[in-house]
Amino acid sequence: MAVSVRMDPLMEKELELAAKRKGVTKSQFIIEAVERALGRKDPAALYQQVMEQAATYHAADTDASQAAQPLRVKLQGKHDAEAADWLAYQQAKQRGEPWPPAGEEPAA
Repeated sequence: MAVSVRMDPLMEKELELAAKRKGVTKSQFIIEAVERALGRKDPAALYQQVMEQAATYHAADTDASQAAQPLRVKLQGKHDAEAADWLAYQQAKQRGEPWPPAGEEPAA
């Protein structure tokens, strides 16, 4: 059903800009505003619903988490090697020695 609304040009321009910022049409923006005013779209209730769903979600229980385990191990090993390399660099720097030592390459 079509509804016509009259508003002053300044308010219509604000409406256009607000709808554009939100990425919706003026009609969609107005419909959402009316739904909220009528209590059909309550942001607080939606937030509460999302928070309740998030409280029961466990990422560790997913198959993707199990599949990612080898990658985590590999990345942890790389991180540990780089941390050890950094510490060796700092110690060599304190002793005034060149880094990396002759004939060696830093951990990759």
